[in-house]
Amino acid sequence: MNILSIAFKDLLIFFKDRGSALQLFVLPLVFIFVFSGLGNVGASETAVTPLPAVNLDEGDTAVTLLQKIDAAGGVKTELMAQPDAQAQLEAGQIDWLLTIPVGFSDDVAANRPTTLRLTSHPDADDAAREAVQLVIDGAAQELTLQTQILASLQMMAEMQAAAAPEQQVFTTEAIQAQAKSQFESSAERPLITINQTRPGQTGEPAAPAPFSGPNVTVPGFTVLFVFLAAGATALSIYNEKKIGSFRRLMAAPISKAELLLGKMLPTFFIALIQVGVIFLVGVLLMPLLGLEGLTLGEDPLAVLLIVVIMALCAAGLGVLIAAFARTEGQIGGGSAVLLWLMGALGGAFFPTFLLEGFLGQAGKAVPHYWAGKALYGVLARGQRLPDITTELAILLGFTLLFWLVGVWRFDFD
Repeated sequence: MNILSIAFKDLLIFFKDRGSALQLFVLPLVFIFVFSGLGNVGASETAVTPLPAVNLDEGDTAVTLLQKIDAAGGVKTELMAQPDAQAQLEAGQIDWLLTIPVGFSDDVAANRPTTLRLTSHPDADDAAREAVQLVIDGAAQELTLQTQILASLQMMAEMQAAAAPEQQVFTTEAIQAQAKSQFESSAERPLITINQTRPGQTGEPAAPAPFSGPNVTVPGFTVLFVFLAAGATALSIYNEKKIGSFRRLMAAPISKAELLLGKMLPTFFIALIQVGVIFLVGVLLMPLLGLEGLTLGEDPLAVLLIVVIMALCAAGLGVLIAAFARTEGQIGGGSAVLLWLMGALGGAFFPTFLLEGFLGQAGKAVPHYWAGKALYGVLARGQRLPDITTELAILLGFTLLFWLVGVWRFDFD
């Protein structure tokens, strides 16, 4: 009997156990559907803040202001008639109302002070109102700056009007047209941009993947349920010892290390199938159900390496549990509690970047943290293989540690 024969036999036994298959294949999909669905609902409700607006001026400058507010992002203006808007504001049907006064365009063109009015309902959220006001302030300041620049150019042109015609190289209209062209160009191609990098990151900055519900929830729950498969390895070994078939395996012409490797392989293959099913459902099925689909990042090789190393680590953890557990209760109930606790500590229920203080440091002591960090980085942050080498190296270290300690402490009798 060789290693593959042992692994194949254990796989057949596992898939006959409907309870284990349900836990490792159906339960993770339920978690992902529920949490991704909740995330999509929250995102759809908060993506854009409506800004009811009354435009009493209707001049070109007022229209430009509204366009700048919309272009700023996060806020979408909605034009309303003044009586209807005021009635809805008083009734609490809208939270705030922007009013552009009569003569706004003329006042701005003449460089005269003018006032926009943002009226809020008493029950409106203060933080949201301040965010809306910041967008309006930014758009108004940009419009004011452009108007003042054009007015300054106009004054300079008037000052040199008395000069000889041959010294007047550019007309006022040509100068202002050039300035307006520069304003439009700067909006499309900013002079200054921000390029964010992380210390220790190699190569070109990675383009972030779509920040969707599945890209945030799938990494954590995938890691959680892959490592839960470690309990299947430990339970398989215990059952073999309980019925006496483990002694017959010991009599086969294979070494002890090869025997344990044969018991590890089923967990490894089950983990690969698990991840394959989760990714397949996330990419193909979730969009058909009206949910955001899972994206697999920009580096398929990085995803593959994470999955393979994580599956090996889970299999090694199964051997370690079997080496220390002595009863069926310790393997079934005790290991399940331990694995769920490790998953929670390692960030399975929320992205690892939200871990702070003691929890953040404690999470680094479990392989779940490093597997989740690597998978989250590739799926949700657009990282590539060079960006996650540290996480993969630490995950390999855990795998080697689990294997060596498991073989060392394993009771073959």
